Amino acid sequence: MQDLETSFGRLAGLTRPFAAFAHQQWSGGVMLMICAVIALAAANSPWAAGWAHFWHIPITVGAPGLRIEHTLAHWINDGLMVLFFLLVGLEIKREMVCGELSTVRKALLPIAAAVGGMAAPALIFTWFNHGGSGSSGWGIPTATDIAFALGVMRLVAGRIPAALFVFLTALAIADDLGAVIVIALFYTASIQWDAILGAAVVLAVLTTLNRLKVTHGLPYAVGGIVLWALVLASGVHATVAGVLLALTIPIRSDADHASTLHRWEHALHPWTTFVILPVFALANAGVALSGNLAAALHDALFWGVALGLVVGKPLGITLLAWLTVRSGLASLPAGVSWAQVAAVSALGGIGFTMSLFIGSLAFTDERLIDVAKLGIIFGSLAAALIGAAACALAPGPRTEPSR
Repeated sequence: MQDLETSFGRLAGLTRPFAAFAHQQWSGGVMLMICAVIALAAANSPWAAGWAHFWHIPITVGAPGLRIEHTLAHWINDGLMVLFFLLVGLEIKREMVCGELSTVRKALLPIAAAVGGMAAPALIFTWFNHGGSGSSGWGIPTATDIAFALGVMRLVAGRIPAALFVFLTALAIADDLGAVIVIALFYTASIQWDAILGAAVVLAVLTTLNRLKVTHGLPYAVGGIVLWALVLASGVHATVAGVLLALTIPIRSDADHASTLHRWEHALHPWTTFVILPVFALANAGVALSGNLAAALHDALFWGVALGLVVGKPLGITLLAWLTVRSGLASLPAGVSWAQVAAVSALGGIGFTMSLFIGSLAFTDERLIDVAKLGIIFGSLAAALIGAAACALAPGPRTEPSR
């Protein structure tokens, strides 16, 4: 009995960090939802003009001769969100070093699912918008919002095996990596190669510090600020600097929580969950519904985004996961049925944060931005409702009767 209690104690110790992480993401999902509702209400209130003006207040940062001036919303998207992408990068590196992406066998299923979950929505979007004014927004429905997705999963947690929480988290992290690549390759207007060269030098210095086993966070923080400024000047979206910086942060392969990466991740989680992402939602989720909604329902951009999320995400995730398992390259997690995989994949259609972010990069026309926002909001809401119902009703794996 004592041995059994010891085993359960060890198991609880191993799962406690993941449980705490999922709970924090759930709380963050609630905060995001509240802020999105506030933004929508403000954009449709008598104070809508003042609300919009507030986010376009110009702010200048720097010293004489070296000044950068952007609107408040721009500073949030190009500055504050760098910390969110830094956290994304830290999570990607942790999973690749000592998590669900650390071996080919473990990584193949969520990576394949993520690839399918990006390709199918992009194809559906392109089907509706090829050659149209909204064609550059193909990347909008390819993203998954892990905070919302895990939040909805927790509502039906009693019906979902723990292995699927891990699967969805790993899938969303791989999906985030794909989104960063899409932003860097396809949503960069022009390249300033001298700034790129400077960023490469800074990145090389930070990598060298890692190889020299420098674990103090200060040089990485200072180097990260310089890297961000150079990437911002290069024309590549500044948030990519956050992911690049994360890849240089030291971590031990034994998942020692005293490592620099774990300390940074632990410090950033509450700030991104309860400050950065809610502020981003306030600045970006507002859209006037009067007139826009009726027009959006007749717009290919709206349907490309909404159906990309609601149909493309679960179709692509499930199909690529099934092909990967069928080919023998990976195996389905123990105690999980294909019906449950399909149900959870529907939650992958909750795009929100990353979809809004890509939408802000894809268009400069305010009408197109508003139509895309409506597609994201309606598509994500539908994916959440369908996914929650499917998770609650999906049968588990069949078991052979005992002889």
